[in-house]
Amino acid sequence: MSFTKGKYQFVVATHTDHAHIHNPIIFNSTSIDHMQKFRNFLGSSEAIRKINDKLCLENGLSIIEVPKQGPSHYGKWLGDKKPLSWQEKLRQTIDAVMAQKPVDFETFLKLMAENGYEVKHGQHLAFKAIGQQKFTRLRSLGEGYSEEELRSAILGKTVHTPKVKRPYRKNPDKINLLVDIQARLQAGKGPGYERWAKVFNLKQMAQTINFLTENNITDYEKLVEKTKAATDRYHELSQQIKDLEKRMAEITELKKHIINYAKTKEIYTAYRESGFSGRFYEANAEDILIHQSAKQAFSLLSAKQIPAMKNLQLEYQKCSSAKKSLSADYRSMKNIMKQSVIIKNNVDLIMGASCPEDKKIERVL
Repeated sequence: MSFTKGKYQFVVATHTDHAHIHNPIIFNSTSIDHMQKFRNFLGSSEAIRKINDKLCLENGLSIIEVPKQGPSHYGKWLGDKKPLSWQEKLRQTIDAVMAQKPVDFETFLKLMAENGYEVKHGQHLAFKAIGQQKFTRLRSLGEGYSEEELRSAILGKTVHTPKVKRPYRKNPDKINLLVDIQARLQAGKGPGYERWAKVFNLKQMAQTINFLTENNITDYEKLVEKTKAATDRYHELSQQIKDLEKRMAEITELKKHIINYAKTKEIYTAYRESGFSGRFYEANAEDILIHQSAKQAFSLLSAKQIPAMKNLQLEYQKCSSAKKSLSADYRSMKNIMKQSVIIKNNVDLIMGASCPEDKKIERVL
């Protein structure tokens, strides 16, 4: 009733003939007054799930904390979980053995053997379970599972903490630009789109206001300054990267000319000593042109002396290192700039128009 608002008939059937109790829901596509058709919208299943979870929590029932999307039903998903890898099985066994507080490392190895693991000593300690073809090195298990870390935990110098697997979130929530509903309707969108867009805009307004509250942004002027600072910094980083790329291209080209000059120097010297013979030119035209091109490139240099290859290589490495460092900041600032611009545009739309600088975002909050 919460979902249909009493406008559509529906059937809810509780299936208790399986290990997983579940409810198929069927909606009548025609409204009770026969005047409207039920139209499914993007995210309707998510809306129904949230209503279902709320009812369960209110009545002391469990819910699925991290639902898994896919074509299979929940019962099949429970029975078809991906088997643990050999590494994960080894981690779990080590966690169980460490929980028994072995007095020394030899006792730890003995307990591992009792749990069905073959121990391989060598440069790197490794274990192999029954049915496993290759040994698994401790160092491949990640932080907290190396031989040194386990020895330290057994001696009481540190505490062994089992690795916690974080749930993967495929599509994290992000703030999007509000939809100009009127413009879309004039472009031919129907009433179904209008209903979806209104719900979408409400969600984006809520996320926008949450962002402003969490970042303690209450003045419109402060938001404008933050957006401008992020945009300016983004363009500054972009220009710095372009300058470095330009210089790296120049160094690459100059190195090519230096190499070509050295390779063709003897040919060009012979050509000059021949009195610039036409016959000699025809026989060695390619090398002569390459040499002349290199000389022309050198004549355009601001420095009087041609730089050494070693210095050029060193400069290129410095430029490459600087570009790599700036690129990380550039990607981060690009996301910040994009989000700031979207937030500001959303605030402008929420407040009705372009906001005067003395307006407070507090009015929206």
